[in-house]
Amino acid sequence: MFPAHRPRRLRTTPAMRRLVSETTVEPRQLVLPMFVKEGARQPAEIKSMPGVFQHTRESLRKAAVVAVQSGVGGIMLFGVPAERDAVGSGATDPDGILNAALADLRSELGDSTVLMSDCCLDEFTDHGHCGVLTPDGAVDNDATLEVYGEMAVAQARAGAHVVGPSGMMDGQIGFIRTALDEAGFTDTGILAYSAKYASALYGPFRDAVESQLSGDRKTYQQDPANAREALREATLDLAEGADMVMVKPALPYLDVIKDVAGLSTVPVAAYQISGEYAMVEAAARNGWIDRERTVLETLTSIRRAGAAVVLTYWAVEAAGWLGDR
Repeated sequence: MFPAHRPRRLRTTPAMRRLVSETTVEPRQLVLPMFVKEGARQPAEIKSMPGVFQHTRESLRKAAVVAVQSGVGGIMLFGVPAERDAVGSGATDPDGILNAALADLRSELGDSTVLMSDCCLDEFTDHGHCGVLTPDGAVDNDATLEVYGEMAVAQARAGAHVVGPSGMMDGQIGFIRTALDEAGFTDTGILAYSAKYASALYGPFRDAVESQLSGDRKTYQQDPANAREALREATLDLAEGADMVMVKPALPYLDVIKDVAGLSTVPVAAYQISGEYAMVEAAARNGWIDRERTVLETLTSIRRAGAAVVLTYWAVEAAGWLGDR
């Protein structure tokens, strides 16, 4: 009689495994982060993120069309300005690189995808912080909210369907919601970076946006040791009107994703960040791991933890692999 229970019966063939698979990854659940650089004459590969590029406005349009045709669910756009200042004025300039590129993509793609934009100042400030500074060099939370409100409206006006405030300022979701509504953009969504951790894995991203940061962001991003704090942050963002909430990074914080998904009444997103990408790419290029299997395994683990949406630099490639299955 032993063993009476044989779980391996449900693993015997590919068809059987497909039938009983508990977690799926579909292209529509993936969002592709993209970078556009002001004044660029040709796309430039980011050395610490092989296969990811700083785009020109024209190459961005072409790559975005390819992404949408692959079936991905959305695009998250980041801008790299030619000039920066203390208050990040390029972020609110209608002709600034991020807003101009958003307008390009909305004109090209219409409503065929979900066009998201990074609503944060770090790419635009000459000090690299996510907000404006007080005279003694601290990030001024409430003064920063004023700029975020202007930035969100500018992005909505340029064509963003969803704005993504990633600065971890207290009250940012409520402030941005009010600014959007008062400007008539009641249909523009907010993807709240509810639990954004002060991670060591952002390095390649800072290469991608040519960050000017010195020091760290520990006074406003979350301590990697804290999980309950993430639930508090998500609860506050939900109360302030977030349409989606996000955990960032993804793989080191699968437990947090699960906990946030357990309390959230809106879709939960996770951002598989640049350092996660770079580690897999480096190991694969050394022949230490199978690249495709590893990428899909990581995406599956993020989905299994509870993320309905995954931001990943592999979105287009993964969509192709998934379509071949």
